[in-house]
Formats: sequence, structure tokens, C-alpha cells
Amino acid sequence: MGISTIMLNKQLFPMLLICIAVVMATITATTSQDATLTCGTVYSTLEPCVGYVLGGGLSVPSECCSGIKSILNNARTIADRQIACKCIKSVASSSTAVPVRRAAKLPGICNANVPFNISPHVDCSKTK
Repeated sequence: MGISTIMLNKQLFPMLLICIAVVMATITATTSQDATLTCGTVYSTLEPCVGYVLGGGLSVPSECCSGIKSILNNARTIADRQIACKCIKSVASSSTAVPVRRAAKLPGICNANVPFNISPHVDCSKTK
């Protein structure tokens, strides 16, 4: 990876965080009473995955896989799983800077059974 790609990723990362914060506020405000999971929790738990997803890492950090599994363990209700889906979908939809293909590979790499596709087009209301 060239210096220009690393610099581009460093420039895009703050923009990505701003998008996440805006979407997090929107989704958290509209969550179901049954949901205990928030976008803030999802984003902070998946933060170790950002380097790999943005192309700066050649391998997935173990903390990333631990984070994915932690979210799955804490998403005990359908509402929680749908919130997690909406949070991840919002990031995938928010910017062309997010390499969705790399993000979509994470559940398989981490051997985690995520109950929805990581895609800007996923219908989170169908997540069970």
C-alpha cells in the first residue's frame, strides 16, 4: 500500500467518525423499547476492525473478532440484532470510503455467525 493510500485513509477516518456520530444519534433516537444495544456500543466495540476495513491492515486483529463476537453475545433480542444491523448498514451506506467488501468478509474470517449481511442494501427489519 502506498503512502498516498495511507494518507487518504487517515483523512477519511475523521469524516467516517463524524458520519457515524450523526447516524448513531438518529438511530439511537428511534430504537425500540426492547433494544438495549446502541450504535455507540456497536461502533466502539468494532473500532479495532477499522484498520483492516479501510485497507490499512493485512490481517484482521484478534480484538476485531472479539468485538464482533461480543456484539453477537450482547444482542440477545431481535430488537438488539436489528439495531446492530442498522448501525452497521448506516456506516456501509454513508460513504464510498468504506470498503464494504472487506467489512463483509469479517464474519467469515472471525468465524462469527452474524444474522445479517453487511451491505448498504440489507433489510434490517428481516433480521431475527
